[in-house]
Amino acid sequence: MPNDAALKTDAEVIQNVLDHIDGWSTDEATETWLEPVENYLSQDRFEAELGLLRRYPTVFCPSLVLDRTGAFLTREAAGVPLLAVRGADGRVRAFRNACRHRGMQVAEGCGRAGGFMCPYHGWSYGLDGSLVHVPHEEGFPGLEKAGRGLVPVQTVERGGLVFVTQEPGAFGDDVLDVIPEMIPDDEHLHLYDVAEVAANWKVLMEGFLEGYHIKPTHRESFYPHGFDNLNVVERFGRNNRVVFPFRAIEKFRDASRERSADRVLSYNNHLFPNAMVITFPDMRVALVLEPLALDRTRVHSWALNGRALKNEANPAATQAAMAFLDAGVVEDRAMACSIQRSLAGGGNQVFEFGRYEGALTHFHSSLRDALEHLR
Repeated sequence: MPNDAALKTDAEVIQNVLDHIDGWSTDEATETWLEPVENYLSQDRFEAELGLLRRYPTVFCPSLVLDRTGAFLTREAAGVPLLAVRGADGRVRAFRNACRHRGMQVAEGCGRAGGFMCPYHGWSYGLDGSLVHVPHEEGFPGLEKAGRGLVPVQTVERGGLVFVTQEPGAFGDDVLDVIPEMIPDDEHLHLYDVAEVAANWKVLMEGFLEGYHIKPTHRESFYPHGFDNLNVVERFGRNNRVVFPFRAIEKFRDASRERSADRVLSYNNHLFPNAMVITFPDMRVALVLEPLALDRTRVHSWALNGRALKNEANPAATQAAMAFLDAGVVEDRAMACSIQRSLAGGGNQVFEFGRYEGALTHFHSSLRDALEHLR
């Protein structure tokens, strides 16, 4: 597998897939990987992973969620409540979601606001995080409002996504230089969903990064439309792109057709450490896997589309696309939860990722190296 920031074009990927079909082959890694099961069970390792998520630029949400002045989103990231909002100057800023008086969260959920008022005592903040009003301010002699705004965290928009770094210094924003456009400006937010899954975040992530499981796990959902154990795998920085082709790709045997990935393959883009952007025929899905505990993960998912779902012009296509996706999600989560239940049972001391699971090797080796960088 190449370790190149320059990803292949659609035409190059399609040719790779056709060659694999003809050769009954798939992309293979040059090595296998043994991942200690203890790394899924250790509280110390889990705390170290949370520390990495606070110190690495991680995906907070798609940019289009914050598509206009005052649009905001709150959620916990690595156990820390954060608030992101687009200011009047067009810039997205993220803050620690804690009033500078007594720590109450100043916003919940998502929506649009002209500013934020703490529901406890009414301290109020502008979209830029500045403290603009304190009720009965005379009760706080010497208060300097200029120094008591919401505490910012480092925020960068790249490739149609908002990235935050809660504790900067360990990794620079240059790790994002390899991120291509993930979500075009004309996409439409169809659905935002939050779910909790009884599995370690890494177990959930692993299910997105290999096609070795497609036939046995997705026999009635994905497999009839795709292939068993056929992927093109690329690395860009610590990230992965795993291609899952559909049988419709055979139409490009006709050399006169202009080759486009649209409707013939899915790109699973893993954005290290804990996010995915996945393309489907009628939608694009952005995911953030937020670790809550060793055995529990909160999954934030945004379903996006710039064509079939936009303005709900085609309800039947919408329903079919969502049903197709939901079926695969249910199957993958069932596998992850089953793995989670077995972790402490002693059946395995290590998990072996084979040559067909090279993106998993890259994920775990990148995670190991990033954690060592923090020591």
